[in-house]
Amino acid sequence: MNAMLRKEMCLSASVLSYIFLAAAVMTLIPGYPVLCGAFFITLGIFQSFQSVREANDIVYSALLPVAKSDVVKGKFMFSVMIELLGFLLMTVFTLIRMTVLFGSEVYHKNALMNANPFFLGMALVIFGLFNMVFIGGFFKTAYKFSPFVTYIIVAFLTIGVAEALHHIPGCADVNAFGFDHIGLQAALLCGGAVMFTMLTFLSYKKSCRTFEKIDL
Repeated sequence: MNAMLRKEMCLSASVLSYIFLAAAVMTLIPGYPVLCGAFFITLGIFQSFQSVREANDIVYSALLPVAKSDVVKGKFMFSVMIELLGFLLMTVFTLIRMTVLFGSEVYHKNALMNANPFFLGMALVIFGLFNMVFIGGFFKTAYKFSPFVTYIIVAFLTIGVAEALHHIPGCADVNAFGFDHIGLQAALLCGGAVMFTMLTFLSYKKSCRTFEKIDL
């Protein structure tokens, strides 16, 4: 395991980052905007950044015999690890809804987004936006949290669009039950994965450049 990631997990991370992984269970709640589960997982990661600032962890990390880019890399690796763990849990609960609970009337009467591969793809988009908007914004100063306010706005606008999409004529298939329209669903999930990868990679590269310019 990367030494910086181990340091993040054992020293820097807030326990809330792990506890908020339980928000993945929201995937099973009927009549609820299930994408909010992805937002709460990122909120848990945000708690670690709060702990980092209060403990002056950024300066401590920069004083270690590592490159400044490794400090950024450690934060991104930890954040992505939590996001992927959350995504894995959401995938398990989505598969339960698509199989075991497929015939449940309470889900079929749900006017909101179903738990399906499109939902999982959008969860990845939410995670990517967190990495781009908040983490990328945080490393412009390494102490200001104002980018999180911007992220909240962007995240809930995205959730609103995703929730409304299947009500638009011709777009109902994105809200398919079970394994209906699985080809389209798989393509949407892949699209979400591509966006997550691109947003995270671009934010990481930008964060390395901006953090190098900061006089700690």
